[in-house]
Amino acid sequence: MNNSRRKFVKNMSLGVAAMSSMKPLKSLSKPFADRIRIGIIGTGLRGQAHLSTLLKRTDVDVSVICDIDPRMLEMSGKLFRDAGKTVPKIVTGDAYAYRKLLDPKVIDALIIATPWELHTPMILDALDGGIKYIATEVVLGVTMEDHFEVVRRTERNNAHVMMLENACYRRDTLAITNMVRQGLFGELIHMQGGYQHDLRGVKFNDGVTPYNSGAEFGEKGFSEAKWRTNHSVNRDGDLYPTHGVGPLAVMLDINRGNRFESLSSFSTKARGLHNYIVKKGGADHPNAKALFRLGDVVTTHIKCANGETILLQHDTNLPRPYSLGFRVQGTGGIWMNLNKGIYIEGQSKYDHERWDDEKPWLEKYDHPLWKRWSKEAYLTGHDGIDFFVMHAFVEAVKRKKPTSMDVYDAASWSAITPLSENSIELGNETVAFPDFTGGKWMSRKNDFARTDAY
Repeated sequence: MNNSRRKFVKNMSLGVAAMSSMKPLKSLSKPFADRIRIGIIGTGLRGQAHLSTLLKRTDVDVSVICDIDPRMLEMSGKLFRDAGKTVPKIVTGDAYAYRKLLDPKVIDALIIATPWELHTPMILDALDGGIKYIATEVVLGVTMEDHFEVVRRTERNNAHVMMLENACYRRDTLAITNMVRQGLFGELIHMQGGYQHDLRGVKFNDGVTPYNSGAEFGEKGFSEAKWRTNHSVNRDGDLYPTHGVGPLAVMLDINRGNRFESLSSFSTKARGLHNYIVKKGGADHPNAKALFRLGDVVTTHIKCANGETILLQHDTNLPRPYSLGFRVQGTGGIWMNLNKGIYIEGQSKYDHERWDDEKPWLEKYDHPLWKRWSKEAYLTGHDGIDFFVMHAFVEAVKRKKPTSMDVYDAASWSAITPLSENSIELGNETVAFPDFTGGKWMSRKNDFARTDAY
């Protein structure tokens, strides 16, 4: 997550080069399928990152890819050729061409890496087509009804829908999860996280190169600037909550003995995107007249059934270094990733006036997943976490087991967006958080990352 987007294309090429010298990832111990067939809808830059990760595995055949952009399909084809593999079947055409690949006789699992507003309809079509394992990029949907319908349809089809939230596999947050489970923080009280990432150079470009290259968006934009920026024009809320809330939800046993109960959100005025357009394109640029609804900083407070609170921040329109702003605080201590500090009462080497350096603690409590798979992980994107989230999905498919993060997690984490929009529109009113599990949260167990398998 902390790689800058401006280095993405360079890192992708380095990753492909590393593939030729990397020992192929072998299967884990039996019993399970030796190989599975995966289809990918959306071969933009994010889809290509997933493709690059999958091409490193010996237990996966990417049997079909789909996109309506010839440039992205050509870039994806190059990844296959550079990996010494045959370019698979390509599905293209109109906006519904993807329906042609939704056949369980052709694929065992599906990955969706398209613009946000397409996730829900594609998931529903895949479920109706008989696909039992579906992994979608974040977020799950746009409206509250999107989230309810995906949950209903997944249950009805006895299928598995997993959101590819890679932040849950960060090395630091998994080590902290390990510490939480061993009781070092005592009883959890308050958590913080968010998406604090200067995306101005992602939301605007010159229509040719993806990052930091101009002031165009919409039809004249390229990659994410073509679609993502319009959400900032039309919506005001926490548009990207899952990177921050996902790891915290794991630690808090959300949907597994605990749940989100209520939410309230606040939004600042909007200045950052307009100022960026003027800076890049001048005051007379046509886009300087665009009005943006999205506040530059959106804060959301969540109350949990077991009494904890979570503070989330969405901050993507102003100049700032990247940070997810994690804070984990309990009756026994506190960790904050912003200052890389930790304090465990009775164990820290300083008194409560000073922070311990987090590094020795994170090394001591390094999660078994990272101890086992770090070499393979660091050859993939986002400092290795792309490996773990895809590994978890693939291994669940091979074993015909539930995914480590399920549709209830996807709905609960992603629904923060429409709920925050609703709260802001109502004058920052506190709104109730629905229980997507239908009461099952009271008896479900938290099995996320309990071993070093996946």
